[in-house]
Amino acid sequence: MPVEITWWGHATCTVEDSGVRLLTDPLFARRLAHLRRRRGAPPPPEAALANAALVSHLHADHLHVPSLARLAAGTRVLLPRGATGAVPGLRRLGHLRLTEVAPGDETRVGDLVVRAVPARHDGRRLPLGPHRAPALGYVVEGEGRTYFAGDTGLFEEMAKEVGPVDVALLPVGGWGPYLGEGHLDAGRAAEALVRLLPGSAVPVHYGTYWPIGMDAVRPHEFHAPGPEFMRLARERAPEVAVHLLGHGESVRPEVAR
Repeated sequence: MPVEITWWGHATCTVEDSGVRLLTDPLFARRLAHLRRRRGAPPPPEAALANAALVSHLHADHLHVPSLARLAAGTRVLLPRGATGAVPGLRRLGHLRLTEVAPGDETRVGDLVVRAVPARHDGRRLPLGPHRAPALGYVVEGEGRTYFAGDTGLFEEMAKEVGPVDVALLPVGGWGPYLGEGHLDAGRAAEALVRLLPGSAVPVHYGTYWPIGMDAVRPHEFHAPGPEFMRLARERAPEVAVHLLGHGESVRPEVAR
């Protein structure tokens, strides 16, 4: 079965490979604190159907306990090591199989192997959490090799730590008018393509949530990152096929056999 990627918005994707469904950073809310969903309806109920969920770091727009609670009983959830100590709400999710991982750890999910890889991002449970858990990315190996970057900045060892991949799910923006340290914007994400050289890439983490009352503040930062990433990728890494998805849309990228 070919690899299929569905983007539900923000960093939430379904990665289907070898008959196994993985869900990245599930976020199904219309509103989260000061953020509201401005584009795309919240994911439908079937978006929560997965064999496992991959959580990249502890920020509430990536580790969202109410969204995790919607997963079916017995679903495995991979989390950065230290997450259950830093986020008390996870202890209420007794119907899920929580597994903490660190960079280099490999977990088998059906016919897939999921490898945790480093990310360069503040992994605390903000605003006051201590540094208890690292931010992670994940490489999913099955019929293809899919890299979910979570939230990360560029780092020197990125290509070495991630390894060869067929598909890269890369963040290209954020949820506000400014990106802080440890993020990829469209330009830095295009540079990541130069380093990783996947066969295909899907831009994520943009154009979904925006602070309430700030619709007119730097609106290009909300709308533009995906198309800008595609333009820069064509210039800098023309051999990489970039798939610009709308919310709820899917693609079956080519993978090396």
